[in-house]
Amino acid sequence: MVWSPESAANAYLDTLKLCKNELERKKSDPSVIPVQPQKSEFISALAAGTSAQLIVEVSPEASHSTIALAAAARQTGGRLVCILPQEESLAPSKEVMEESGLDDVVDFQVGDPAELLPKYENIDFSLVDCNSESYEDVLKIIDVNPKKSVVVANNLKEGREGLSMEVPGGKDGMVRSEKHMIGNRMEVTMIGRNAGMGWLKKGKEGMNTTGSDKRRRPKRKIRWVKKIDEQSGEEHLYRLAKSL
Repeated sequence: MVWSPESAANAYLDTLKLCKNELERKKSDPSVIPVQPQKSEFISALAAGTSAQLIVEVSPEASHSTIALAAAARQTGGRLVCILPQEESLAPSKEVMEESGLDDVVDFQVGDPAELLPKYENIDFSLVDCNSESYEDVLKIIDVNPKKSVVVANNLKEGREGLSMEVPGGKDGMVRSEKHMIGNRMEVTMIGRNAGMGWLKKGKEGMNTTGSDKRRRPKRKIRWVKKIDEQSGEEHLYRLAKSL
């Protein structure tokens, strides 16, 4: 699988459009903590850009992140499994996805994440809401795709960390992982088998991440893509890298 800039851009715009009304509502409600700007769009673009097929979310209810991941699944032709710990969250969560027009790509599962997660293997993209005290145990049992996978720990409390497990390597090479903090409460862990992890370094011209190899890589061709939001008329310009 390779990085797909078109899928990433399309998923970004879909999420921007679908979450717009809810974002406006949260801004006007002082009792609700607003999400960090563009966090949902980032999640969607990352999942779609990495061509994720099996996406799994563990969350108390459908949220911006659920919409974002469902939009990504629609772009990649994959599916989103959303695990809800409580039965009472199912009906309102289904309503959110139906209103977004994304209910056909979401499979809701209700129950203990510790019992449901082992049913899914080689997960390409996963997101865990870390408001639960048991989130660390949930993160540890995710069966990631060792070739290429992303694990997102969302809503981390201050001073807490997300994924801490060791990802086993396969016969064809060692699996490596890299962590990145996005804003104050989100940790993104990139997992892959490539030595150089070049698929994670889009925009950095494929520089090797080992530190010992400082050879310059060939520059990529750059093209610009313009997308217009049909509802708002807003124009978005994206800088996309093309592999040589």
